[in-house]
Amino acid sequence: MVKKYKKTDGFSYALGATLTMELLNTRPECVRCVYISPKSNITAVTDRAAELRLPVIESEKAFNILSPKENCFVIAEFDKFDSHVRAERNHIVLVNPSDSGNLGTIARTVAAFDCADLVVIRQAADIFDPKTVRASMGAIFGINFEYFDTFDAYIRKFGSHRIVPFMLGGSPFKEIAFDKNKKYSLVFGNEAKGLPQDFSSYGAVKIEQSPKVDSLNLSIATSVALYKLYTS
Repeated sequence: MVKKYKKTDGFSYALGATLTMELLNTRPECVRCVYISPKSNITAVTDRAAELRLPVIESEKAFNILSPKENCFVIAEFDKFDSHVRAERNHIVLVNPSDSGNLGTIARTVAAFDCADLVVIRQAADIFDPKTVRASMGAIFGINFEYFDTFDAYIRKFGSHRIVPFMLGGSPFKEIAFDKNKKYSLVFGNEAKGLPQDFSSYGAVKIEQSPKVDSLNLSIATSVALYKLYTS
């Protein structure tokens, strides 16, 4: 039965043909079914679902419930899945990110540069929220990510990483020379509050910018950091 998404549910939805195809190609074992609007003429999705022997359900009701105002004609319902970051990879660490759009965009950037895994410290936006999934353009299906209840819990598991917190009072990020023999955790704070002051003990850095704005959007800041890490 189709119902609006809740964080406590064991399943979620990918809204749109592009996201559904990404899901079908990357994590087909998680797909429960595919909903098709009666208005849809998209055959690639139904053909792929048929190859995988997945149920395809034509239903206007599903779209009225899940995506009534959007130009959406395909929805995939999928089981949530476990994911874990790896010690041999660099990490992007988000401490209490609150915006689903930012989290999804960052997940997409992590996939684009493919030089780090994604860590999220609670309380935080839900990576399985359909809004996050859509903002990621399906990237969450192909990256490694992991939630931790506290930053201390993360450090206990990955204490060998060099911690690089991004804070307004830090030294210039451009001066960092990444050592390919080491692994880094690039740490970013909440959109409104940033990181608590005690993170400065790790040796904070800042992305230099003009004085025309007070700070960069979280997703933009992580993109700048990932690009430098990727090209180093």
